[in-house]
Amino acid sequence: MSEPLPLVSVVRKSILSSKAPVLVLLHGYGSNENDLFSFAAELPKELCIIALRAPYSIEPYGHAWYAINFDSNLNKRNDVEQAKESMAIIMNCVNSAQSLYDTDPSNISLLGFSQGCILSIALALNHPEKFKNIIGLSGYICKEFLNDHQDEKAYKHLNFYCSHGSSDQVIPVEWARETPKHLESLGIKNHYSEFPVGHGVAPENFFEFKQWLIDRI
Repeated sequence: MSEPLPLVSVVRKSILSSKAPVLVLLHGYGSNENDLFSFAAELPKELCIIALRAPYSIEPYGHAWYAINFDSNLNKRNDVEQAKESMAIIMNCVNSAQSLYDTDPSNISLLGFSQGCILSIALALNHPEKFKNIIGLSGYICKEFLNDHQDEKAYKHLNFYCSHGSSDQVIPVEWARETPKHLESLGIKNHYSEFPVGHGVAPENFFEFKQWLIDRI
C-alpha cells in the first residue's frame, strides 16, 4: 500500500438551489469513488451526492481507507492509524462540502460498503452531532476505531440501516449481527436485514435501503 493520495470526489449536485441534504458515499477495499456512485441516478434528486475515493492506493489498482494485514496465523489486523487518518480526511471533506455546495449541515447521511461501511459506522458514533442517517452495507462495528467516550444522549437523533449477505465470504455474517445489538445498547434507532448473497448488494437490498432513505431525508 502506497503513501496516501489526495482524496478525489465525484459529485452529483441537487436539483435544489441551496441547503440540499447530503449523502456521502464510501466505497470498499480495492475499489474507487465510481463504484457506489453507480447508485446515484436511482437515488432521490434532492440529494447532493458526494462519492469519495479512499486515500491509499493498492496494487495493481484500486484504493483503500486503511491497510489490512495478516499475521503468521492468518489473523487479520487493521491499521488503526490509517483508519483514523482516513476518518479525519472524510470529516474535512464533509465540512468543506457545506461551503462548496451550500448544503444543509443538519442533514448529512453516510452510505458505506464493506470497509466504507465500517468507517461510516465509526464516524457516526465518534461524531454523532454531524450525521443523521447511516446506511452500512456488508460491514460491522470495529471497536478499535471508536473513541473511548460514548454518551447515549448524543445518539438519539441517529438512524441506522445495516444489511449483510448471509453467505458473505469476506466479512462473516456473525460479525454483522453484533451491530444492531451494539446500536440498541446505545439507544440508537436501527434496522438490520440479511439477504441470501455473498459480499455484495442484492437488488432487493438496494430497493430496501433506497426506500428507507427516502422516508428519512
